[in-house]
Amino acid sequence: MTSQPTVTKAGSGHGSPGTGTGEPGSGLQAGLKNRHLSMIAIGGVIGAGLFVGSSSGIATAGPGILLSYALVGTLVVLVMRMLGEMSAANPTSGSFSAHADRALGRWAGFSIGWLYWFFWVVVLAVEATAGAKILESWIPAVPQWGWALIVMVVLTATNLVSVGSYGEFEFWFAGIKVVAIAAFIVVGGLAVFGVLPGVDSDKAGLGNLTDHGGFLPNGPGAILTGVLLVVFSFMGSEIATLAAGESEDPQRAVTKSTNSIIWRIAVFYLGSIFVVVSLLPWNDASIADEGSYVAALDSLGIAHAGQIMNFIVLTSVLSCLNSGLYTASRMAFSLGERGDAPKAFARTTSRGVPMAAIIASVVFGFVAVFFNYRFPDSVFLFLVNSSGAVALFVWLVICFSQLRMRRIIQAEAPEKLVVKMWLYPYLTWATAALIVFVLGYMLTDTEHDGRETVLLSLLVAAVVLAVAFVKEKVLGKAALDRVTAERSRP
Repeated sequence: MTSQPTVTKAGSGHGSPGTGTGEPGSGLQAGLKNRHLSMIAIGGVIGAGLFVGSSSGIATAGPGILLSYALVGTLVVLVMRMLGEMSAANPTSGSFSAHADRALGRWAGFSIGWLYWFFWVVVLAVEATAGAKILESWIPAVPQWGWALIVMVVLTATNLVSVGSYGEFEFWFAGIKVVAIAAFIVVGGLAVFGVLPGVDSDKAGLGNLTDHGGFLPNGPGAILTGVLLVVFSFMGSEIATLAAGESEDPQRAVTKSTNSIIWRIAVFYLGSIFVVVSLLPWNDASIADEGSYVAALDSLGIAHAGQIMNFIVLTSVLSCLNSGLYTASRMAFSLGERGDAPKAFARTTSRGVPMAAIIASVVFGFVAVFFNYRFPDSVFLFLVNSSGAVALFVWLVICFSQLRMRRIIQAEAPEKLVVKMWLYPYLTWATAALIVFVLGYMLTDTEHDGRETVLLSLLVAAVVLAVAFVKEKVLGKAALDRVTAERSRP
């Protein structure tokens, strides 16, 4: 069942960036600039979930939510280090799916690739709906479904033009997010320490970390519950390794994004959440009513805080949509190139754009949007829950892939180990054990739908795995029949 992986086949073959000849079908092309990659890497860790989903985490764990974010952030740093090691040695549009294909076998690359694609096309529907709600509140003359259609069409057109246009849009979307959250941290931090000119907040101060029931008001167990609530807001960190395959210097891009993941998570996640729980008591009603970041801005008397945050969230939503469509299409392209998806997915235009892969991804996204409006509490809820644990599945596969790929790279091309996982293999095994523990703990969580999410995600994963094994068996038999037929010829 498993293929024997090698690092000499590290590229994407005919689809490798930079191999395009300007003719249709020439493969992906190196259209992303260094500034695009830098901002994609930074913006990839700042999802709309950070702005929208942090309120429930704070309500559950209090100031201790900082430990939840730190725990998940550490997990992501370790996983990204493993992915960086493999991707720097072998930059490819399929990223971890292609690595799993070589390290664990065709069944692994097929399964995790399709699960990841499924995750992102469902995200397209979720984010399109979230963006449509904000836009409808500003311009109610256009119905919500109309706005969802508009943003999907515009960003689809952007991705169809060229990878450079995707990079340019994402550069500005991510840039707005980065500037906004950096300004929030600076302004909020000054207010926490009482040195913000013109602001005299009677609630702000470091005392909020301990004065309202202690740092862990709901007990240590709330830290793990907080982990379940925040873990999925980190999905997207791996996008930079997929996008690096379409840059001029993939190895440098992967190395840079991997080495910078620590400070990005420390600043944007831990830094901003620290400011929120320091500006306001964790149990302040406004956090649940208005959202954590809006409530924090309101506490400083900043005018139109709600609309400012809506604009930032809309930017994050559009960024997520843009990157989600790009990521889903590139995974579909890689699957098509490896024979695990229709061959049409691996064909590109003269601009190096996998048009069929993009259209197939967005069509499924449109269908999911329809389900969101027509069957929100049944079909769409199933789609969301059944893709919810995919992030953890992906991280687990990355762990096991790295365990084997390290040995292969060391044996065949040790000079390619420009990024190395720390304390290999012990830290890799510890990371895998932590991911399994989180999945197990989710099975005990009925209050926040953790159990349902894991069970439905496992169901979908089992179906995909079954398809992978059947496909492998059929292809293996066909190959054996061809060999037998050739040998029997006179």
